[in-house]
Amino acid sequence: MPGKRLKESRGRQLPTASELRLLQILWESGEATVEDVVNAHVPRDRPNYKTTQTLLRIMEQKGFIAHESRGRVFVFKPLISRKTIDHRSVRALLSRNFGGSATGLFLNLLETTTVKEKDLDELEAQIREYRRKNEPSSGRNRN
Repeated sequence: MPGKRLKESRGRQLPTASELRLLQILWESGEATVEDVVNAHVPRDRPNYKTTQTLLRIMEQKGFIAHESRGRVFVFKPLISRKTIDHRSVRALLSRNFGGSATGLFLNLLETTTVKEKDLDELEAQIREYRRKNEPSSGRNRN
């Protein structure tokens, strides 16, 4: 039964911190062998080969990556995009920490970090663009 539960939760699952590090390597390289993934780490932080291999297999079971055989090696490729993980992460953060409130998230961001004027201008422009794209069609051409 554990395998069934894993398959059912695939669509909303987030990678662990270790899995995310490996996904970032795969996103940057497009594809990689276990050895490539291990060697992508700086020497002092380089993980064990077998540990990395096991983690990649777990990530494959979760549906984050896939592999193909090339001779005697497996080449791993991401199946999920960085953007998808980013969206899932934000939705989880909103739900878990802010009761689904985007306002709460934004206010917390503004209260806890220094936001440059340029970034505030960009956020304002993005909000205006979002409103323009999502305004009801019945309210567009009022005369």
